[in-house]
Amino acid sequence: MSRVQLALRVGDLEGSIAFYAKLFGVEPAKRRPGYANFAIAEPPLKLVLLEGEQGQETVMDHLGVEVSSTGDVTAAAERLEQAGLVTFAENDTSCCYALQDKVWVRGPGAEPWEVYVVKADADTLGKSAAATATATATAGPAAPCACGPAAEQADGRNAPAASGTGCC
Repeated sequence: MSRVQLALRVGDLEGSIAFYAKLFGVEPAKRRPGYANFAIAEPPLKLVLLEGEQGQETVMDHLGVEVSSTGDVTAAAERLEQAGLVTFAENDTSCCYALQDKVWVRGPGAEPWEVYVVKADADTLGKSAAATATATATAGPAAPCACGPAAEQADGRNAPAASGTGCC
């Protein structure tokens, strides 16, 4: 099973949950403080809602592809590296209330993409100093979670950041 993931940072989490439940006709698969996700069968989509600042307009946080196994993550990482993309791998990371293995890349507009597998539930949202710096730069202060590499190389390509910078 593979499905595309869309992670949104929302200013009204409860209102967003109600809206997306109506839009897709399903209730959240997981709800935690400041977080909800929907596992939508048709169209195949993992919709992640991250609580932002109250009143903030909804913004894209990151994009992803959820896959079935760590082997699928490894295969994606190899394929992306062979294609000349800079990757950043995270294994056994606690992120968005889940234990995950993942690999990150950035698109040409600096949009973060992750290919990931959820291995188990976790008790924490997941956060690091580098993630907080990325969140502050992209979503405003006090954002609870940000994803992927935060640094850029001198030539403008996205570079891997310190371990533990991903989420969701």
